[in-house]
Amino acid sequence: MALSHLKSLQALELALRLGSLRAAGRMLWITPAAVGQRIKALEDYLGIDLVVRGRSGLRPTSELSGALEHLRAAFHELDTVATMLNLQRGEEIHVAATSDFADFWLKPRIGSFIAEHPHVLFCINGEGDAPLRIGQVDCEISFGPQRPNSRDDLLFRDFVLPISSPENTRRISNVALRERLEGFPLLHLDFYKEDPSTPNWAAWIKAQRLRRTEPNRGIRFQRIKLALEAVRANAGLTICGLALLGPYIDDGTLSLPFAVSTGQWTHHAFQAHFRPDALLRPQVKRFREWLVAQAAVTRDWLLQRVQSAKPLQRPGRR
Repeated sequence: MALSHLKSLQALELALRLGSLRAAGRMLWITPAAVGQRIKALEDYLGIDLVVRGRSGLRPTSELSGALEHLRAAFHELDTVATMLNLQRGEEIHVAATSDFADFWLKPRIGSFIAEHPHVLFCINGEGDAPLRIGQVDCEISFGPQRPNSRDDLLFRDFVLPISSPENTRRISNVALRERLEGFPLLHLDFYKEDPSTPNWAAWIKAQRLRRTEPNRGIRFQRIKLALEAVRANAGLTICGLALLGPYIDDGTLSLPFAVSTGQWTHHAFQAHFRPDALLRPQVKRFREWLVAQAAVTRDWLLQRVQSAKPLQRPGRR
């Protein structure tokens, strides 16, 4: 069976064990739709249905029921093998991270770590110098609420406010204050939608006492990267966090069309979870130290950027 079918079997086993495509997607660091596509590809290959949806979640079809325990046992054995071989992975570090965090923050900085440790090979979200392997990653980086009593490293919270291209910022500055958003397309970014403290356009406009017809209309984006590509093309404005955008703000590629004081700290945060057994490997421990130090630089940059906000809304501390 092809490697793609092995991935499909992995998605199938996780979805049934956890009860939903969403839960399986979180474990695999892919979208629920991608989990569903992997299962559908396997069903098409076999010519039978494998799962059905019920009120209690996903359950196996009668065709799969007899093989399900064998499937679970097979992946349990694979996990055992992966764990046993983990200490033999040499200088490899495997990281799963939110895609936008990886693209905007981690990958541009990782060169400084590699320069100090040239023998370390990275696999980030399945790509890099180290080959993709079956099994748990060494480090998971996510954006979400801080878990109580967690030993995860809180890297930084974000500070969200409208983001624009320099050209649109110049155009906005020439419009009467209360009418500044009329005529400018609003782009909606769903990356922060699970955070109750992050305003959407309607809430932000109301809080700033501006005028805007139908503020909820406009294109929606799941990825920060895609939304910012539209912003840079002068296609509109979006509400986005500053934490991942430092170089673009500093070099003027992106612009702040409104005062920093109109922004707000997120309740959710970027956090790193390292497997305890992975930290027994010196290179993973060094990477953790480097990651925490780099996150402190970003926190300091954020505080410097928002210190003009009155009153200053400082992020909560651990």
